[in-house]
Amino acid sequence: MQNNAVVWFEIPVIDMDWAKAFYEGVFDINISIQDFEGTLMGWFPFDPKKPGISGSLIKNEAYKPSETHGPVIYFASEDIEGVLNKVEINGGKVTQVKTQISPEIGYMGVFVDSEGNRISLYTNAQI
Repeated sequence: MQNNAVVWFEIPVIDMDWAKAFYEGVFDINISIQDFEGTLMGWFPFDPKKPGISGSLIKNEAYKPSETHGPVIYFASEDIEGVLNKVEINGGKVTQVKTQISPEIGYMGVFVDSEGNRISLYTNAQI
């Protein structure tokens, strides 16, 4: 492979407005929504000058939110505890508090979003 393996992600949603409000509230971002012939996509912000990828929320009958099946997305976060503190007040559920993976790798935390998807946070910061 010439690039990193992951280049895009899509998070399934049932209620786009609720999911949009959840992620905007948790991450302090703005998500813009577009309708592609009945498939709604909510775009996460993207800055090509910064490292990492972007993705979207997606509402389509072929996509089903799940807490126990499918891939887990890890969002970069320099303040895992701060983000996790916003999860429940925005309609989600924290399932793993900030936890050290190892001194060399960093930390993670896990929550279930407003739609029932398992989502993780990650930092390699030594804090």
